[in-house]
Amino acid sequence: MDGNAVKEPGIGVNQRGIRDYNERLTLSILQKHKAVSAADLARRTGLSKPTVSTIMRKLEADGLIMRGAPLRGKVGKPSIPLELNPNGAFSIGMKVGRRSADLLLLDLTGQVREQLYTTYEYPMPEEVFEFLRRGIKTLSELLPSDQRSRICGIGIGTPFELWRWHDLSGPSAERFRQWKDIDYPEQVAEFSDLPVYVVNDSTAACHAEHLFGPARGFRDFAYFYIGSFVGGGVTLNGTVYEGNQGNAGALGSMRTTGALGESQQLIDTASLHMLEARLVEAGIDPQVLWQNPNDWSSVHRYVEPWIGATAQELAKASLSICSVIDFEAILIDGAFPDDVRNELVERVRRYLVNQDTRGLITPVIEAGSIGKNARGIGAAISPMFSQYLLNTNAGLSSI
Repeated sequence: MDGNAVKEPGIGVNQRGIRDYNERLTLSILQKHKAVSAADLARRTGLSKPTVSTIMRKLEADGLIMRGAPLRGKVGKPSIPLELNPNGAFSIGMKVGRRSADLLLLDLTGQVREQLYTTYEYPMPEEVFEFLRRGIKTLSELLPSDQRSRICGIGIGTPFELWRWHDLSGPSAERFRQWKDIDYPEQVAEFSDLPVYVVNDSTAACHAEHLFGPARGFRDFAYFYIGSFVGGGVTLNGTVYEGNQGNAGALGSMRTTGALGESQQLIDTASLHMLEARLVEAGIDPQVLWQNPNDWSSVHRYVEPWIGATAQELAKASLSICSVIDFEAILIDGAFPDDVRNELVERVRRYLVNQDTRGLITPVIEAGSIGKNARGIGAAISPMFSQYLLNTNAGLSSI
């Protein structure tokens, strides 16, 4: 990466900076409920109607909210719902995976506007940051010039301790171990003034499911995300719980037992790298697993046994999790086609029936809804929370 790279002008300075609490509360309610009248906002926030009107005028003037189509009732004036303005703010999210990286532009309503994608044998630092540098320029130039200053930051979703992944040797191994000492904001500052937020990739995916997945009424759920390595997240009382070091829900590190009775972790028994290894043994290029769009029909005969083995492990892990917290549900998602996800979920349900559940309340097993983009979307949420929304830990779930 060129240390003398010129930073992109006019990107990354939002128009009013960090919002105050009542503005964040209002924006968060609109994010959660989509369209809300001023009267309903006053009721939900406990603020007076004049105060709400002042806030709404300010947010509308800043381009963060807009008025929806009037809703006419049987009597009285029509109610005009207020909504988030999709063009009010944008953020960039990058997922760093073992075999691929994704970069996307997210708007304030959670819609992916544009997306870039790259694959590699291993994620070397130079290539990843060069992909990010070029991607920021490409994504920003796809926006109208007057909207580029509304990009509020970059979220990077990456597995913690990335440097422990590899099976390289020699100079390549030394280059890969550089990840241990990488300062992400410092690297990005060489080519962009955008603020940088680094999050665990699986926790980011859990955030995406929590915010943008279909409402199921679950306040407490554990979440598995299966990529090259399985990871997870935890949602308690309607809030994604990150832990004091951001590593809560590290479900891939759960202990399990191998075929010979040896102690293993869930990442060794329920991850896509196992399927990748089977394809390599069969002389098939494993890149088929990481292509866009996802289509695994050509390797179905290898996918089927992987689903069976993974489902058994997830069923056992689900009960282990529920022995600590009685989660209502276990959600399962991953970097695979929808039909694979649905079959995996169905198998977990079946295997769960035969597990020893003494002393436990068996959780509901459901499919996640975001899929391959969950980690990138979740990463892009971090700048939005930092500048516009209330962190869900502040008790928004009750509003």
